Order: sequence, then structure tokens, then C-alpha cells
Amino acid sequence: MSKVRCAWCEKDDLYRNYHDYEWGKPVYDDATLFEFLLLETFQAGLSWYTVLAKRDNFKKAFQNFDVKKVAQMTDLQIQILCEDAGIIRNKLKIKATVSNAQAFIKVQEEFGSFSSYIWGFVEGKPIDNKPKTLHDVPAKTDLSDQISKDLKKRGFKFVGSTVIYAHMQATGMVNDHVADCWTRTIL
Repeated sequence: MSKVRCAWCEKDDLYRNYHDYEWGKPVYDDATLFEFLLLETFQAGLSWYTVLAKRDNFKKAFQNFDVKKVAQMTDLQIQILCEDAGIIRNKLKIKATVSNAQAFIKVQEEFGSFSSYIWGFVEGKPIDNKPKTLHDVPAKTDLSDQISKDLKKRGFKFVGSTVIYAHMQATGMVNDHVADCWTRTIL
């Protein structure tokens, strides 16, 4: 018998593996939080599948998602990335990624870690929304509005409420696995 999953991930094995082993699992590691923030930034206005399919290319292009190296990228490096067909070649998003890395480091300096900052919005514990179906899963919430507003105040770009809610789902700040999804039992 096959596993029952959230319906959005049944496109192919790439999506199923992401769903089964990453999506919704709590992430407290700054390096992984930065990776997901970077990827979600590029996802803005596009499908998550588009970004996920290019994840390895993003990893290479953005120096193994090393926040300090990304924060120091030069205009020449940005221009080279604008010509890299392996990633999403949106100059505004590429430039935003560099400035987001700089803002990320400032948050780390202020709070000790980005994890402490971002998880502070949920008191360190995932919110379990217990959706019955995908129709019960919101695109954004009052909390994602609040986090988005605070991130923008701190200089982050491409971090609208929908992007932030997707980041919260991806990093396990919220559990939006539907009621009959097999992963609900292992979170």
C-alpha cells in the first residue's frame, strides 16, 4: 500500500522526497534557515517546484548557501549570476539575496542566531494547524504578515507574507500536513 501524502507533492519523486523528508520538519540551524529563505525569495511569483528543481544549481551559484560569502558577493558576481541559466535569472532577486544575506548576519549579531529570532515568533515550537484538506491551508496568516513586516523593517527584500508563510511551512514553524498524510505521525 502506498503512503498517503499531501496532494500538492504527487507530481514526481523530487516533490515526494522533499515532502517526505524536509517539508514541515522543524529547522533550527541557521545555515538551513538561510538556504530556505534564499530559495523562497526566488520562489516569489513562481512555483516552488521550479525552484526545487534548480536547488543544486542555486547551491553552486550561491557558494553552498554560505551566508557570509553571499553577503560579500560583488557586482561582477551578481552580473555573472544574471547570465546563469541554471538558476532563476532575476537581477532584483539576485541582488535581494545579497542584501538579505547582509540583513541575516545583522539579525544573527542582534539575537545570537537567526534561529532564535525567527523561532521567537512561535515561542520555539511549531504551530500545528491540523488542516483536514489542502483547502484548509492558508497562503498567509496574521503571523506571517507580522514576520514579513519585521523582516522588511530589518532590510530584507522579497519577503512578503506569502513567501514568509511558505518559509514557515518549509522549516516546520507551522505544520500544514493534511490529516491523513503519513508524515503527521513522525513530526
